Amino acid sequence: MAVERIVLDNEKARLELVPALGGGIARLDVRIPGGSFLPALRPWTGREGDAFSLGSNVLVPFSNRISGGGFEQDGIFYLIPVNLPGEPLPIHGDGFQRRWRTVARRGEIAELECDGEIGPFRYRARQIVTLAIDKLVIDLTVQNLSGQKLPFGVGFHPWFPRNAGTRLRFRASEIWLEDERHLPAGRRKVIEVPDWDFDSGRVLPEGWINNVFGGWDRKAVITQGGGAVSLRIFASDNLDYALVYSPNSNVDFFCFEPVSHPVDAHNLDGRPGLQVLEHREELTASMTLQWDV
Repeated sequence: MAVERIVLDNEKARLELVPALGGGIARLDVRIPGGSFLPALRPWTGREGDAFSLGSNVLVPFSNRISGGGFEQDGIFYLIPVNLPGEPLPIHGDGFQRRWRTVARRGEIAELECDGEIGPFRYRARQIVTLAIDKLVIDLTVQNLSGQKLPFGVGFHPWFPRNAGTRLRFRASEIWLEDERHLPAGRRKVIEVPDWDFDSGRVLPEGWINNVFGGWDRKAVITQGGGAVSLRIFASDNLDYALVYSPNSNVDFFCFEPVSHPVDAHNLDGRPGLQVLEHREELTASMTLQWDV
């Protein structure tokens, strides 16, 4: 049985959404001079049970991992169940695992919605996806329906093509190191880690990178070699962190994830980037992918 796809297109770009797989993006292709299309995001492999084989995911009601089985809020410890096979810690909330409803479709705009529940979080999330001639804009909102105040976070998890010509450029002030569990293991100034300084633009590391960058200016540039479309990324003011992930130079993808908080923020001093929402209060963020071809 074919998976439902929502297609938005215009004379310059074509987008496919998959509501059943977390409301994620199956593919985003842009027309280049001459009339052919090239991918701006890694095209979906078609694996129906694997949301992380898509071209992009939304992260809600938190991003990345939470340690210790959960977190404490107002003197109460809340358990968070493990939610992904092969992962010993809960990761990326559960919005990417939910079936989203198509609420509205008008021209090059689609609005999707889902109701989620993981640990103490009860919420309603909404995406407004707008495809223009030169850009894709995703506005993401989450509303707390838990009946109590809780710390929420959001983020975007796009998967970009990686080839020999791929270069990444963005400015940041600090990098969060990770331990063997992919949890925070201290911070360094970016200038102290030159192999991970992307300020002037550079190729991705040959080996593993899975690190959060803080103090970035919420914009980045991806320059592609042949076979993919170069992009500029813009994030809303509350997405103060960006995570760069790539296993090694032998894979055909990498991730640049604008998110509201660092890994395991629920258990870090000060809970950086998380927003405590009262019942029915909302948190909104957005990501823009822009091209010029």
